[in-house]
Amino acid sequence: MDVIGTGFLAGHLSTIADAHPGVVVAAAGVSAAQHTSAASFRRETALVDDLVRRCARSGERLVFFSTASSGLYTRPGQPGTEDGPVWPTTPYGRHKHALEQRLAASGIDCLTLRLGHVVGPDQPPHQLLPALTAQVRSGRVRIFPGSRRDLIDVTDVVTIIDALLCAGTSRTTVNVASGCAVPIERIVRHIETRLGTAAHWDHGAPAVTQDISTAKLRGLVPRVDHMAFGPDYYRRVLDKYLSAAPAAGPFP
Repeated sequence: MDVIGTGFLAGHLSTIADAHPGVVVAAAGVSAAQHTSAASFRRETALVDDLVRRCARSGERLVFFSTASSGLYTRPGQPGTEDGPVWPTTPYGRHKHALEQRLAASGIDCLTLRLGHVVGPDQPPHQLLPALTAQVRSGRVRIFPGSRRDLIDVTDVVTIIDALLCAGTSRTTVNVASGCAVPIERIVRHIETRLGTAAHWDHGAPAVTQDISTAKLRGLVPRVDHMAFGPDYYRRVLDKYLSAAPAAGPFP
């Protein structure tokens, strides 16, 4: 596996790189759901175009990381599915969806993974858990009522990707998430409890969040049924990484 990128997800995927020859992973794209930089979007689009040309020549399979965030899945009710319509509401969501469509039209062998909120060591500070932890430590945190976040341990993400590639999964889109979105208030309260502090909560505008369907994932990777995803999974993820966090600083 040729992992393109040197960041958080790329580093963790390097542990399975030797197991998957003939696979190229685009792990150098935009990774912040609140991102709005047109220049960053152009860089990721250029990267994807370069990799499409490479894979068209070589026959390699391309793994692309999209999003299962509320920027893409925006309609409450039934959980968001890979084959259902989506109405992206943020620049980030529209950008990722446009790249999905670009890849689908390219004709190359491609696996698109829509990720939940991945949590793990060495995360950049702009991502969800490091950012929330830093806010709680600062004594002030901003909450958007109605927000729900589907957290997933990066080690579980790597396990799932490994299983999908071993099974030869390709030319499709798969949600990679726990399937259990959690109200943001519960996440912040748990962080406060683990840090032994209480922050002042500023409330923003109410938000609407669509849950993420993992039915397709479970059909493709049966072991997901034994990965302890469920209503309390997020607590174990938070406990694991907050225990590893330094006393000062936002996150490991």
